[in-house]
Amino acid sequence: MLKPLSSSSRDRYLTTATPSLRVKPVSNSVFHALDRLTGLTQRNPTNSLFWVFFCSNSSDGSGSGSGSQPVVEVEVKGAECKSNGSDSKASSAVVPTYPRPENYLTVHKRLQLTLELVKKEMEISKIQPRLSLMHPKPNLFHGKFIVGNIFPGNKHTFRPFSSDNTPSPIVELISRQHWKSLKTHLQNASPITFLQQLLDSKTDPDLTLRYFKWSEKEFNLSHSLELVFKLLHSLARAKRYPKMRSFLHGFVKNENSISVCSIFHAISISGDSFCANSIIADMLVLAYVENMKAYLGFEAFKRAGDYGFNLSVISCNPLLSALVKDDKIGDVEYVYKEMIRKRIEVNVISFNIVINGFCKVGKLNKASDVIQDMKTCGVLPNVITYNTLIGGYCKKGRIGKMYKADAILKEMIASEVRPNEITFNILIDGFCKDENLSAAMKVFEEMQTQGLKPNVVTYNSMINRLCSEGRLDKAIGLQDEMLGLGLKPNVVTYNVLINGFCKKGKIKEATDLFDDILKKGIAPTAITYNTLIDAYCKDGRMEDAFALRESMVDRGIFPVVTTYNCLIAGLCREGKIAVVRKLINEMPNKGLKVDVVTYNILVDALCKEGESRKAAKLLDEMVKRGLKPNHVTFNTLMDGYCREGNLRAALNVRTQMEKEGRRMNVVTYNVLIKGLCKKGKLEDANGLLNEMLEKGLIPNRTTYEIVKEEMVEKGFVPDIEGHLYSISGR
Repeated sequence: MLKPLSSSSRDRYLTTATPSLRVKPVSNSVFHALDRLTGLTQRNPTNSLFWVFFCSNSSDGSGSGSGSQPVVEVEVKGAECKSNGSDSKASSAVVPTYPRPENYLTVHKRLQLTLELVKKEMEISKIQPRLSLMHPKPNLFHGKFIVGNIFPGNKHTFRPFSSDNTPSPIVELISRQHWKSLKTHLQNASPITFLQQLLDSKTDPDLTLRYFKWSEKEFNLSHSLELVFKLLHSLARAKRYPKMRSFLHGFVKNENSISVCSIFHAISISGDSFCANSIIADMLVLAYVENMKAYLGFEAFKRAGDYGFNLSVISCNPLLSALVKDDKIGDVEYVYKEMIRKRIEVNVISFNIVINGFCKVGKLNKASDVIQDMKTCGVLPNVITYNTLIGGYCKKGRIGKMYKADAILKEMIASEVRPNEITFNILIDGFCKDENLSAAMKVFEEMQTQGLKPNVVTYNSMINRLCSEGRLDKAIGLQDEMLGLGLKPNVVTYNVLINGFCKKGKIKEATDLFDDILKKGIAPTAITYNTLIDAYCKDGRMEDAFALRESMVDRGIFPVVTTYNCLIAGLCREGKIAVVRKLINEMPNKGLKVDVVTYNILVDALCKEGESRKAAKLLDEMVKRGLKPNHVTFNTLMDGYCREGNLRAALNVRTQMEKEGRRMNVVTYNVLIKGLCKKGKLEDANGLLNEMLEKGLIPNRTTYEIVKEEMVEKGFVPDIEGHLYSISGR
């Protein structure tokens, strides 16, 4: 019959059961055999004796007579023991409850063999046990006996702690960082086994972590995932959160071959604390993001959901931000929806990141929906929220989008969210890029009405627009206004002014501004030099352009691809193809690679020389370099063929372009319509014009000029087939 023995009852038996049998250390073969067969002996580190068993003095095995404590009874039959003339053919052993359950099955046979062996050995050696004087005439095997350790598999050969749970000298060595002495102690032991024992004995996790790092470095070890996350669980229990974050950061940085799936399996089996598991998973996601591994952070986020671990905005917000940076908007949307579904405490920063992601890819309606989600969740949009959405509409451009941005400004004010300088700068820049300077000026005035002062960014946007329109006097006037307000023009201000003068062909004035930059101690940028180099090249001053490039290098500003493209374009205009090839071959030595713009310049140069077939071969060369031809490439080549009167080749290029997923734009239609008109195929040209209108493309000024000069002036009136269209003046 089996009954469980509690730790308290075991202790009571050990202290009250009499008489007891003691023998001297292991010299006796009886106890060697007893230990080998059953593990009944247990070393007591305090007195160097072996307690073999204690005999109960009661027939029912109650020890002290209470009889109420649960025990494990094992009936042993067939072993006869004689003492004082009495026979006992059955005995029962009381065993502790901690061995593995499967080992109980062997108790009967082990005890039977052991008792027979003990009987024979005692008869041969005539061993007389020294019994306690308090209990005369004891029956050695009568009743029940309590054992200290029946199963030899439970013994450890190396323990960091002694039996009374006091730190061993080895733990003290770790505490004092006496690594040389520790290494000596570990000569006959496994460093990995010792780590396992430190974790099992619940040593101070700081010491365990210290030993972990030392052993990895000293023995060139790579501890198992299970031990790694057992250590993290111990740190979590002790609330050593900064050390956990640091540890995981290093783990993620150095481990590139371990899958996220394996890591989460290790987390789940290394500890049963749901809270600790969630904390570790949360920190793991953050560690991936901080190590520029957002794709693994996203996988960890999904895996955490599979295991039901709770994450926080501490990890989710950086993950959202990293995914937005990597243009993984689909993943951003997934994380956002999961955060809402799992009721992670989403804050205003979370919403702002998601809005920024949608605005970045032009999904403005979804960005507006997020603002409604904010209000539903009781989170109020702030100035950053509105600025991000306004910026999204401004980047999208076009009149409709800009007025929508202006409407958001009004909504912002109605919601009692006060616009700041950034709000107005975004709107002013948006209207300027939309070529609507009058609207930009109105926003500029509204900004001052709101009590906000324009800054350098505000003026730079407006000066840039004025320069683009060729209104240089007004631009210089705004610069003077800046100086009057105590605002110092920066390198961006000078760059837009230099660009404005260069576009007007006023290279001397642009050069004077460049000299002014140097006098005022403002460091010119690559953009500054490239603007002037391009102007010199367009003016045919190639020597000055190359001299400026050398000056650029002398100042520690290294030429970029744009610098070389400006020089290549200038040389192509002069027909110096050999020098162009030399420059292209020089670029790799400078750590630069030709780009699509470089090839577009070469294609244009060959087409203008009537070498469109040679230009077409450059497209194959582009593909070999891993570059994809763009609309400019195809349109330039089509224009070259049309100039040569080779309409079939031009239409083939159109087919090639569409196969590569690029739709015809207004420039493409203009090129082909003009080519057809030049060949006298006005009906076909009219068909292309209708096709363009059917696709919703808006004709531009060039379209108008082609229709006027190549059709109307030649007596052909195009049939628009009822299309309502407008010829844009832009």
